[in-house]
Amino acid sequence: MTVSQSDFTASMLDPAASVPSGLQNPDGAAASKRFNVYRNNVAVSLSDALETAFPVVRKLVGDQFFRAMAGVYLRKHPPKSPLMMFYGAAMPQFLSRFEPAKSVPYLPDIAKVELALRHAYHAADTKPLDANALAAVAPDALMRTRLKIAPAIQTITSPYPIHAIYRANTVADASKPIMQPEALVVTRAGFDPEIHLINAAAASCIDALAQGQSLGEAMAVADDTLDLGATLGVLLAQGAVTEIY
Repeated sequence: MTVSQSDFTASMLDPAASVPSGLQNPDGAAASKRFNVYRNNVAVSLSDALETAFPVVRKLVGDQFFRAMAGVYLRKHPPKSPLMMFYGAAMPQFLSRFEPAKSVPYLPDIAKVELALRHAYHAADTKPLDANALAAVAPDALMRTRLKIAPAIQTITSPYPIHAIYRANTVADASKPIMQPEALVVTRAGFDPEIHLINAAAASCIDALAQGQSLGEAMAVADDTLDLGATLGVLLAQGAVTEIY
């Protein structure tokens, strides 16, 4: 008897499931022991991948809690790609619905930060624009100017101090977080991604620019707390702008 891929996958991710019908040892007996070893190895490998992807989330909740949570996650969200560097994309949404984690309400947004850093690390290389190029644009054309933003760039806006929380758990002697809203932008000027504290208006502006809107349009979607000079300064200094048109 042939075992269907769907039956095999369902049984592999459910520790209480029996061995799929038709899965046998060379002697014809049900391959219970071999399948259980394989099932356990799969679960351990996926849990290890999640620990690698979300070290700050793991640190915030502790090893035991994270392992138990990973066990629930991997059964609800099996891999869609053989590349484990992309596993865990649904973690922020999962954490927002996972009742045992509700006592740490900023966990979903910290997971977003870690996903953004991983995305930036693996994003395509681009050639940054010269930081002085924008100064050459005629003043009357500036608001119509569009900037092509590097694919590594992502912003995250949160009602929690995600920048401070992340730094407090990754940087020695970092300041203690103050419970207030924060926004950040993830960049990658060299090989390694970095996070930069910005405000929500700057995040809205950067998102608009990344969607192809002009500087004038991007300014219009942000409120009056936007410091356009500082926002463009971060983007240009971090090699986040690849073209002006």
